[in-house]
Amino acid sequence: MTATVPPAPYFFGYGSLVNTRTHAYGQARPARLSGWRRAWVQTDLRPVAYLSAVPCADSRIDGLVAEVPGADWAALDDREFGYDRLAARDAVQHDLAPETEIAVYAIPASSQRAASMRHPILLSYLDVVIQGYLDVFGTEGVADFMRTTDGWDAPILNDRAAPRYPRAQALTTEERDLVDQHLSAVGATLIGLDQ
Repeated sequence: MTATVPPAPYFFGYGSLVNTRTHAYGQARPARLSGWRRAWVQTDLRPVAYLSAVPCADSRIDGLVAEVPGADWAALDDREFGYDRLAARDAVQHDLAPETEIAVYAIPASSQRAASMRHPILLSYLDVVIQGYLDVFGTEGVADFMRTTDGWDAPILNDRAAPRYPRAQALTTEERDLVDQHLSAVGATLIGLDQ
């Protein structure tokens, strides 16, 4: 009798992991996480603000699920250091087998701090996220990302000319313009590298 091999686990990505140019995880496909929103937060473990999923009963966020081959979480856990890996199978709408294990990464509430001038959002990071959402969900998906993310009052460090985000990507003029239009619409404050 042959034992049934459980399906490989998946993660739900809602920020830079939506941009498949930043990772090599296969079987990536759109999915939706219910009961959560995104927020820009800072933790003492990182010098800048990052996106985190935060519980919110009446919210849902679009993102990607992708396979973690051989359940080898080590590289992804390393990339997402400072985050907790949480079971999320029952909260994710997807087209995978029902028994598929799915995890989401979130910065623990006890470690979250508001973004600040000392700990701003990196524009190079935001560019990667928007590029990913544009690739997968189109312009409406980018608008939805903006609507379902809190913390746009945080300062955004304009590091495009010298990106500090380790997985920064080149953007087309159209992609840059789209990011800039959305930031203008939410009244975001961009700061220079010398501030």
